[in-house]
Formats: sequence, structure tokens, C-alpha cells
Amino acid sequence: MGIFTRVRDIISSNINAMLDKAEDPEKLVKLMIREMEDTLVEVKASCAGAMATKKKIQREAEDVRRREKDWGDKAQLAVNKGREDLAREALVERKRYRERAEAIDREQTQCDSLVEQYQADIMQLEEKLAMAREKQRVMVQRHVHATRKKKAQENIRRAETADTMARFETFEQRIDRMEAEADLVNLGVKSSSLEEEFLKLAEDEEIEKELAELKAQKGSANNPA
Repeated sequence: MGIFTRVRDIISSNINAMLDKAEDPEKLVKLMIREMEDTLVEVKASCAGAMATKKKIQREAEDVRRREKDWGDKAQLAVNKGREDLAREALVERKRYRERAEAIDREQTQCDSLVEQYQADIMQLEEKLAMAREKQRVMVQRHVHATRKKKAQENIRRAETADTMARFETFEQRIDRMEAEADLVNLGVKSSSLEEEFLKLAEDEEIEKELAELKAQKGSANNPA
């Protein structure tokens, strides 16, 4: 397949339709991008070659036009000097270079057209390649998003299983037990404190009773019957 045929096929291709019909769109778009990149490199190389040929033709055209003028000047000089024989030969040479110049002009026109075609194809290929790369970028993002979503759904389903729920219930029961034990610890502390308060009151009452007895004994000693 010629390069221009490949370029035409790529430019006229409908990327969206091809991806919609593909069994593996991601793989297809990678192949498309690779083909476009390879074709673009080849077209740019061909365009560079055509541009080099164009410059060569331009230099040859300038040289032929210069020689054509030179032989025309020689023919005029020969006529001025009365040498019609030399003038005739000079005119033959001028005609030969003129014909060559006309042929070069046709080659240059064809080369210009070829360069323009290459440049237009390069622009269209780059646009098509940018479109394919954008499709690939979107596909990668969708693939990543779908993968993360699938993993999240699997985690949710795993969390909703009976075994997981039973584990949560076990954890809740363990926490309830720990909270109850903490309450019992505090309750024991309160009971001990309350008992200590009552014992202190009993001790105070006994001391007061003994103090009263001592005062009574003192009063009896100060006031004998």
C-alpha cells in the first residue's frame, strides 16, 4: 500500500465508529496511534526529500536561465561583429537551454504541488493523531475509574457479608462488656468511700462519748458531795 493511500485511509477513517465496533477498544486505539505515528514519520521524511529536490530544481533553473541569457548575448555579439554563422549556433544553444528551462519549470510546478500535498497531509495526520491520543486518554481515565469503582463495590459487598457483620457484633459485645466493667469499678470505689464515711462518723461519736465522760468525771471531782 502506497503512502498516499495509507494517509487517505487514516484521514478518512471514523475513529468513533471503529472503536464502537471493536472488541478491545483500548488495544485498537493503541494500534491506530502507532500506525499514525509511523505514517507521520514517513510522510515528514518524504516531504523533506521533496523540499530538498525543490531547492535543487530551483538552483538548476537559475543556472539554465543564466546560460540561456548568456547564449542570447553571444548571438547578439556575433551579429554585431558580422558573424551570422556564430550567431546562428549561439541561437541554437539558447533555444536548447530555453527548452530545458521550460522542462525544469514543469518539474518545479510538480514538485511544488507534491510538497504542498505532503504538508497538507502532515497537518491532517497530526490532527487525527491528536484526536486518537485524546480518545486514549479518556479511555485510560474511564478504565481507572471503572477499576476503582469495581474495587469499592467489592469492598462494600465484602463488608455486608454475614461473617463481617458477626465480627462487628462481637466487637460491640466486647465494648459493652468493657463499659460494664468500668461502671462496676467505679461503683466499688463509691461503696468503699461511703463505708469509710460511716466508720468515721461512728469513730467521732465514740470519741465524743468518751469526751463527755471525762468532763463528767472532772465535774464530780470539783464538786464533792
